[in-house]
Amino acid sequence: MSLILETTDTAQLQRDWRRGYESQPEEHSYWIDEIEGQIPPDLHGTLFRNGPGLLDVNGQPIHHPFDGDGLVSSFAFANGRCHYRSRFVQTEGYRAERAAGKILYRGVFGTQRPGGWLANMLDLGLKNVANTNVIYWGGKLLALWEAAEPYRLDPATLETLGLDRLEGLLQPGDAFAAHVHVDPFCHWDGGASCLVNFAVKPGLNTRLNLFEFDQAGRLLRHQKFELGGFAFIHDMAITPNYAIFFQNPVGYNPLPYALGWRGAGQCLVSQPGKATRILVLPRHPSLGEARVFTTESGFVWHHANAFEVGDELVVDSIWYDSYIGIDPETDFRKIEFGGLPPGQLARTTINMRTGATERRFFDTRCCEFPVLHPAKVGRDYRYVYMAAADGPRGNAPLQAVWKFDLATGQQQVWSTAPRGFADEPIFVPRPRSAEVAGAVTPDVGDPQANARPDEDDGWLLTLVYDGARHRSQLVILDARGLERGPLAVLHLKQHLPHGLHGSFTSRYFGPDV
Repeated sequence: MSLILETTDTAQLQRDWRRGYESQPEEHSYWIDEIEGQIPPDLHGTLFRNGPGLLDVNGQPIHHPFDGDGLVSSFAFANGRCHYRSRFVQTEGYRAERAAGKILYRGVFGTQRPGGWLANMLDLGLKNVANTNVIYWGGKLLALWEAAEPYRLDPATLETLGLDRLEGLLQPGDAFAAHVHVDPFCHWDGGASCLVNFAVKPGLNTRLNLFEFDQAGRLLRHQKFELGGFAFIHDMAITPNYAIFFQNPVGYNPLPYALGWRGAGQCLVSQPGKATRILVLPRHPSLGEARVFTTESGFVWHHANAFEVGDELVVDSIWYDSYIGIDPETDFRKIEFGGLPPGQLARTTINMRTGATERRFFDTRCCEFPVLHPAKVGRDYRYVYMAAADGPRGNAPLQAVWKFDLATGQQQVWSTAPRGFADEPIFVPRPRSAEVAGAVTPDVGDPQANARPDEDDGWLLTLVYDGARHRSQLVILDARGLERGPLAVLHLKQHLPHGLHGSFTSRYFGPDV
């Protein structure tokens, strides 16, 4: 099944990619009736997605999509049907700018209030855009942005219920990261699943909080750590015993931000050639002190997974040569992909006994947004799925879904090229496959665990922006055979701007079927 048939060239590719960052100011609610193929009848639950919905405020462009107000979408599946809904997270900043009809806040990634540097000088407040991730846990649907508190939403209507400070755990303005991880079988809790998240407060000595919550959303463990120097950390990886952070070689000069010349994110300074620090934090106080290791220079936004093998920790991540800064004078829509280094999948091995580290790359393909079977989080695993470039080399827009076999190096690619653009895929296990795949995960050293076929028994759900029609689709792929093409393509009535992250719950939050 081919989604997009028109031919293209580099200029057309750039135009399509840019148009995918047009604002979507409308909210929607409807049953999806325009479907190619068939929704799997046993696909039941709700996919939630988040990302910037507004790339301008009443015609005034924001400087970078990461400053865009969060637009949450839900895809509710039951009995072979799907209901779609979208609503903006009604943050304080969103409501105020909507009422005023103009930009009122500085954005972290370069958006400035009108009036030049004088209008922005010494304005150090942050606009919580709640645009990075969304997760249903402990009976709550939370829209996440890593520099402030989450916003709670009604999972059925997506109505904003207000800031959620997690039963007083967070104080006003406290951070709660956007990259939560679920340990499927926590041995500290009798094998029950738990949610692990963190909060970073950068500074001369960065402070980090590590949180763990049970299935009801109650706090299980809260640990505090101090990291040497400034730390810019977006994601972590977990194993049964550790939380692992890469402290990227990036410095920070706050003066241009304080003087109103730049956004806070534009004051990050890459330090190429400087080693990457690896922070291994114990998830339980009985495991002792935090440890620090170093590896080659580079930059990591996202980790795929981590696991323990004897004395070693193994961490799979998407590595870049260095941090790519955000130029105040450059329009992000005019990015030249070919001039930038690609993100590539690599494995870092840490020997906890000797302190030695080693990094090796799996492949040259440009990729991002790695995911896997949720029962394999923190355990030895075989398959990783990513959004990827259509071609095998060089930096390019993400136009494909890529399955990589870590055991054999075999791979499958399903592409939306020439005029489609893929978001992060979400792995949804078939009923009981999570239970079967997880049956072997407590024994992380068992070599047979990596050979079980159940690990790819599920579906991949990804949003695709169709540049030829300026509309978006939700695509359902069989994770066992991407190259066979979609099982179903669900055509939306409108486009969604290129998004960020999401999650799936087996709970159905849609109208009566």
